[in-house]
Amino acid sequence: MPRRMKIALIGYGKMGRMIEQTARQRGHDIVCRIDIDNQQDFDSEAFRTADVAIEFTAPAVAYGNVCRCFDAGVKVVSGSTGWMQHHGDDVRRACQEQGRTLFWSSNFSVGVYIFNTINRQLARIMNSFPQYAPRMEETHHIHKLDHPSGTAITLAETIVDEVERVDAWRVGTLTQPDGSTVAPQPGDDGTTAAAMPIDSIRRGEVPGIHSITWDSDADQITITHDAHSRQGFALGAVLAAEYAATHSGLLTMDDMFHFDI
Repeated sequence: MPRRMKIALIGYGKMGRMIEQTARQRGHDIVCRIDIDNQQDFDSEAFRTADVAIEFTAPAVAYGNVCRCFDAGVKVVSGSTGWMQHHGDDVRRACQEQGRTLFWSSNFSVGVYIFNTINRQLARIMNSFPQYAPRMEETHHIHKLDHPSGTAITLAETIVDEVERVDAWRVGTLTQPDGSTVAPQPGDDGTTAAAMPIDSIRRGEVPGIHSITWDSDADQITITHDAHSRQGFALGAVLAAEYAATHSGLLTMDDMFHFDI
């Protein structure tokens, strides 16, 4: 087992509570819980004693939370999505020039990391088979505010990196909880109709489903990751905290896992 750590939780909803349970099972102490009603606890002595803070909140407040961790000298693991594209350069600079530590991932599930490794290998193969066109669909619970999901964007960026004929991804159709759909017009986000679409569905309490389809006139190939619960995300976040406790800088799942393929 890893050495015992002091962990602060930022965001104490369903995900925060599951992370707490997982952390305790692995022998760690929860020294501070910060939610919307006790923001003053960022300035508390208990928070400053934390080895690592684990942050799962909303896109509008995630960057501010990370900055407050940096100001307190606390390493931070963040699984909040929808903010890194706007503040990635700022946190990278803080990690490089000020010695701060952020472990960020759009998805901490070990299964999703394995899935993206398979996605990358398949995309490399498909680079030589132009008859196949990729598309993606992601489904999440009705409480998720951003779309496409951060995980879907990460998966799409992997395909863009590996397939020469796919130069971008674009927002596809959003199916809302009431069943109505919103279909953006091609070009609204600066991409072309040829960019790989990511369709989003918001339904019930679905933890997360991501499917990538390669379609041709002759056949299609689909790979899917279907999360049964949030347990995989919680374990991954605690594993990331254990890794961040002994490492520094801007860290990702690629730093923690190395697959020889």
